[in-house]
Amino acid sequence: MALNLVMQLGEWNPQMFRELKGRLKPRNILITVAISLVGQLLVLMSFSSQLPDADNPDVPYNRYCTGGASSNYSLPTCLRDAFGGYLINWQLWWKDVFVWLSIIGIFALLVVGTYMLISDLSKEEHRGTLNFLRLTPQSSMSILTGKLLGVPILLYLVGFLALPLHLAAGLSGEVPLSQILTYYAILGASCLFFYSVALLFGLVGNWLGGFQAWLGSGAVLIFLWGLMVMVLGNHKVTQYPTDWLMLFNPAILLPYLIGSNSLDATNPSYASGLRDFSWFGLPIGASVWSLAASMVLNYGLWTYWFWQGLKRCFHNPSATLLGKQQSYWLTASFEAVILGFALNPEIGEWRNNPKALFDNFQILLVFNLQLFLCLIAALSPHRQILQDWARYRHQNRSSRKGGLMADLIWGEKSPALEAVALNVTIAFAILAPWILLWPENQYKIPALWALLLNLSLIIVYAAIAQLMLFMKTPKRAALAAATVGLLVVLPPVIFGLLSMTPTKNAGVWLFSAFPWAAVEHATSTAVFLVIIGQSLMLGLLNLQLTRQLRQAGESSTKAMLSGRPPVAIQ
Repeated sequence: MALNLVMQLGEWNPQMFRELKGRLKPRNILITVAISLVGQLLVLMSFSSQLPDADNPDVPYNRYCTGGASSNYSLPTCLRDAFGGYLINWQLWWKDVFVWLSIIGIFALLVVGTYMLISDLSKEEHRGTLNFLRLTPQSSMSILTGKLLGVPILLYLVGFLALPLHLAAGLSGEVPLSQILTYYAILGASCLFFYSVALLFGLVGNWLGGFQAWLGSGAVLIFLWGLMVMVLGNHKVTQYPTDWLMLFNPAILLPYLIGSNSLDATNPSYASGLRDFSWFGLPIGASVWSLAASMVLNYGLWTYWFWQGLKRCFHNPSATLLGKQQSYWLTASFEAVILGFALNPEIGEWRNNPKALFDNFQILLVFNLQLFLCLIAALSPHRQILQDWARYRHQNRSSRKGGLMADLIWGEKSPALEAVALNVTIAFAILAPWILLWPENQYKIPALWALLLNLSLIIVYAAIAQLMLFMKTPKRAALAAATVGLLVVLPPVIFGLLSMTPTKNAGVWLFSAFPWAAVEHATSTAVFLVIIGQSLMLGLLNLQLTRQLRQAGESSTKAMLSGRPPVAIQ
């Protein structure tokens, strides 16, 4: 029976069978079982030590006692039963065990699982077996699914062994079974999302070597830690676009599951700060069910986009991570999602604080900058692809149908500058009407100027990155990323060292990646001159790129007749 099951598994997904065969060895299984059981025992011992000692008569207050709180202490008073022992609030005790097991499980599954997946792909690349997998007749979906299910199998075993204690703690703490199962579904969706990100980072970041796995898992750790601090600190919804990040934290459901009990005894209403969570005015934080549904949809949307990149770059590492048509839908979906969290439903607060919307807009531009920097990296083809496109474009029937402009907008191998410009236009078309609908205040025109400056500068960054990716140096991708990164980070650092603040030196800050910090203090003439300067810079960069592409597209015979050496494809 077991043999037949193994054979069926090997036929269904050979990659998963390969991963399980290499990891499910008796020694590894015994170590995994020991780690899980010892970890659960330590958690129970830790919480047992927090109970009041019946032999100690000097324990007037304790979190798990059942008496009322005094005026001097927020903790309950300890009362004794007829046998001399203390009356214990076991429901609260089990709830605390349930919460901490949940938190430990989130960090273990997401951080450790991310490390395991990235490290496995790095080892496969180093051994050369990753190219062998690419040549197998299996689909990329089958191979990557096998990796996702098989590589962290020992980690899954740790969680499976802890499941009975976690479920028993939740039920003993009177957490409804339906809500516990909902939490498990959210945790599974979060694992799928973070593991998909890990797989993509493992494929595109293999040039980092042994540091790659530590960098990826460290980033996930910092991200989750920051979000966890907000949840455990009774975080209140700020009505800023940053609230969107909370949907990536499975722990946001815990306050709803434990009800009025908090890990901090001074915070009686643990989930009260999340009830105002809204998207386009819809109260998604009103109940555990609406929040869970929103989290599943959010995880599903972004997992889908990461898998688009995975399927494109697995079998063809030189291909761009996204097709241009896909990028337009990605930009539209991102703007729609993030804009929903920038709309403050309290109209009265808008009138009392005219700058509230402008503050949301500034944060939204920071998210936009990160999105477009990622799109520049995902859409910009490298030197080899550009040379092939320039030299053989006229032989492609699809490029002849719509002309050059259609090829630049939709073509997979053409330069990314026009595609980035169209993505910028999509963002402008979504954000500009929102700004125009603001109540009349002095921040509407500065917001429109800031949007134009920010989006035009992104196109300049795209032109610089595409030119650098067309260079002959072997490390052109890292050089392009470093150059664009310095252009984003270095100007504000220099301005800060020179004590040039946005309020006093608004003109120079308009040339940085954060013009919104100074646009309200700058004149319309200064903003107009900066836009003209950016347009001239973009025109020069575009002319240089066009000249290089024209030279690369010349045949060897034509280059020799014109007295120039032919451009070698490298």
